[in-house]
Amino acid sequence: MLQRIINLVYRYPASRLKTYKRFGGYFKYRSVIRNSRLMAEASMQLPPILSHPEGLPLYFLTGKNYLYQTLFCIQSLARVSSTRFRFILVDDGSFDETLMQQVNKSLPGAEVVTQTQIAENLQNALPQDRYPFLHHKREVYPHIKKLTDIHTIPGNSWKLVLDSDMLFWHSPVEMIKWLKSPEGPLNMLDCTPSYGYSTVLMELLCGEQIQPMLNVGAIGLNSNAINWDNLEHWGKTLEEKEGASYYLEQALSAMLIGNKPATILNATDYIVNPEEAAVKNRVGVLHHYVDLSKAAYFNIAWKKLTD
Repeated sequence: MLQRIINLVYRYPASRLKTYKRFGGYFKYRSVIRNSRLMAEASMQLPPILSHPEGLPLYFLTGKNYLYQTLFCIQSLARVSSTRFRFILVDDGSFDETLMQQVNKSLPGAEVVTQTQIAENLQNALPQDRYPFLHHKREVYPHIKKLTDIHTIPGNSWKLVLDSDMLFWHSPVEMIKWLKSPEGPLNMLDCTPSYGYSTVLMELLCGEQIQPMLNVGAIGLNSNAINWDNLEHWGKTLEEKEGASYYLEQALSAMLIGNKPATILNATDYIVNPEEAAVKNRVGVLHHYVDLSKAAYFNIAWKKLTD
């Protein structure tokens, strides 16, 4: 009871105040929230984008809180590229009939990998008694599903997974080239090292040097090459030695890639955490709106697609 009182009186308000301050104050933060809701409403009116069965496959982990961002991301891609894509949406656990209807309306032909299918895939590839850590993380840390739930889907060995909070401003030529003929992993570059764990420990576990600034906003991996035993051991050991981290999935992805030859997307074209000027002027090919760039994402960026 005492801990609950402390949380209600101090910790939660203190956390909110810190968030307000980072975004420039309470009213600026509320503006971001208001515009995020307007974006969600606007997603219902976007013109449909056809998913082509023979198109280049793109995977999104999405659901109730993110589908509107997924739809805007796909909308922006369709506006800058004439390439045909096949969209595979992977249920993060929150899909319902309303969302299914929205997908059918906004992305005719798109595939939705349901929780039933995911459970079957996990049972076949990652039985719980053998991979208890990964199953536990799925319950408390949804980001890990970008690995477990997507890379156990049968079919394509190479899979390109895109985060929803991104927008394309020019044709992603390098990304499309990779999709047509993947020869190694693909990833973006972060604006700062963000693994949540020491490089020394990560490299000791995976036995390779790792990229210092990998970002998983766009991440292409070979599902058939993932050693799940390693992933179970790495994740468990990282947390035992250095604690839980929001960036665990990014750290594990960096360890999977290691120093293997990879397509590393140019950071000046595929921009993580873009500045407001870059958003206003549509600088670069792709923007990944993390951290404080969320303000420009919700206040400015998506509206350019509805002008």
